[in-house]
Amino acid sequence: MRALIRSWPLSVPLFALVVLALTWGRDIPVALVVIVALALGGAVSTAVHHAEVVAHRIGEPFGSLVLAVAVTVIEVALIVTLMVSGGPDSVTLARDTVFAAVMITCNGIVGISLLAGARKHQIVAFNAEGAGAALSTVATLATLSLVLPTFTTSKPGPEFSTGQLVFAASASLALYIVFVLTQTKAHRDFFLPVGISDSEQEHAPPPTGRAALISLGMLLVSLVAVVGLAKVESPAIEAGVAAAGFPPSFVGVVIALLVLLPETFAAVRAARRDRMQTSLNLGYGSAMASIGLTIPAIAVASIWLDGPLVLGLGATHMVLLALTLVVGMLTVVPGRATRLQGGVHLALLAAFLFLAINP
Repeated sequence: MRALIRSWPLSVPLFALVVLALTWGRDIPVALVVIVALALGGAVSTAVHHAEVVAHRIGEPFGSLVLAVAVTVIEVALIVTLMVSGGPDSVTLARDTVFAAVMITCNGIVGISLLAGARKHQIVAFNAEGAGAALSTVATLATLSLVLPTFTTSKPGPEFSTGQLVFAASASLALYIVFVLTQTKAHRDFFLPVGISDSEQEHAPPPTGRAALISLGMLLVSLVAVVGLAKVESPAIEAGVAAAGFPPSFVGVVIALLVLLPETFAAVRAARRDRMQTSLNLGYGSAMASIGLTIPAIAVASIWLDGPLVLGLGATHMVLLALTLVVGMLTVVPGRATRLQGGVHLALLAAFLFLAINP
């Protein structure tokens, strides 16, 4: 029994992968829906565990970067797969998914982390330079990819022309690469946790290289299982959304919430250990990766996709995005925050979710 408990970081992702293989592309009964949900929860927990092992080995901010990029790459693959399968709702799928990810990360992950950290430590501290740089990059990426298409005139509707899409995709990818180089090389100290004593940092020895490689592999397995099982659960989610009378677009929000669960749990655990900078790295890093990797991938995929590619946001979503960026900047500029800032961000997330249900 003890051996089984000790082996859960390896056995649970493999079990989730088996469940995914047995249920992918099939109509599943209610009993299997419950099993899939349990496997999904287990995959989320193990993803957080293995991400922390990798982060402990390679240190910050590389650990946060690994989890953010891994989740986003798999999320992009899922988006492209769904768009290739077609359907009338696929023309706005990339926009809806990316915007939902931005709102969930910048308000949900950041807000919950601020609230959890301040509840335990009263005031949480972080590097204003690093957090401000990350948020300004998110603002630029979001404006280039999600706001400008609404106002361009080369094509009717909130769409880019081919040349504009190529520019936006190239600029987004280039800006994301520049940020990663800044975060990991030129100004790495801007993105390290503050207020951690040497004794706390050295309390546990880092895992061996072999253990870190195993955890990296199991992290990828866990993330594949999370995204895949979320897709398997989507028919049950769609039925629940329809039964509740919510718009069909809300299904994308629910799936985005499920996919981002590993980063959310990792960010909250870091905040409770007074490593708020790590939480911000995860939140803003995920938002950047979601735009900076998704838009170029969609631009390439659009060569084979039929129909328009709608990227521009509507007026309501633009107001929410602008308010999120303004509030986020006011939060990160002082370099410290209380539970009030966490509450403000969560209020914005609640507004986004409410308006997604009742547009």
